[in-house]
Amino acid sequence: MKKVLAIQGSFRNNGITTTMLNHAVDEAKKAGHEVEYIKLHDKNINYCKGCRKCFETGECVFKDDDMAGISKSIKDADVIILASPVYWANVPAVVKNLFDRMSGTSMEETNTFPKPRLSGKRYILLTACSTPMPFAEIFGQTSGLKRNVKEYFKTSGISCIGTVACGNTTKCKEVPKAKFNKIKKLISKI
Repeated sequence: MKKVLAIQGSFRNNGITTTMLNHAVDEAKKAGHEVEYIKLHDKNINYCKGCRKCFETGECVFKDDDMAGISKSIKDADVIILASPVYWANVPAVVKNLFDRMSGTSMEETNTFPKPRLSGKRYILLTACSTPMPFAEIFGQTSGLKRNVKEYFKTSGISCIGTVACGNTTKCKEVPKAKFNKIKKLISKI
């Protein structure tokens, strides 16, 4: 049994991205994993102040919001499932803010390359955008988001299990069965 942290980075509780995450959570529970679910938009997460003290301490020094609990959940998890829609070829601000606030928790600064502080963990990325496939990839919509998410997790020492991306969400209002099947396959790799 693994500890799985599901992070909902979408503001839409019934949207494609959240539907994919809920399916992944159901599959993880069926497989016997312990799952914690965080809706970022329900949390009080202040903006990073850029003080850089977290690089010395290994955690954000500001404790007046929900970030300390979220950080602990990330540190305790074996697997992170991040569900994030595409906003301008990137993650929504709430997810970017999470990454910013996790900077010192995720990596240690050195004279050369950052040293990961969360090594040994793995992640699954679930994403959706309004651009149809394959254009979402070709023109950088989902590929831009995937690149940024990959950079955060790689720098943190967290390896990728896989990604599921849905396109054309303005016309396609339901997750295609093939995407649900891919999610189930990725969960089986936990």
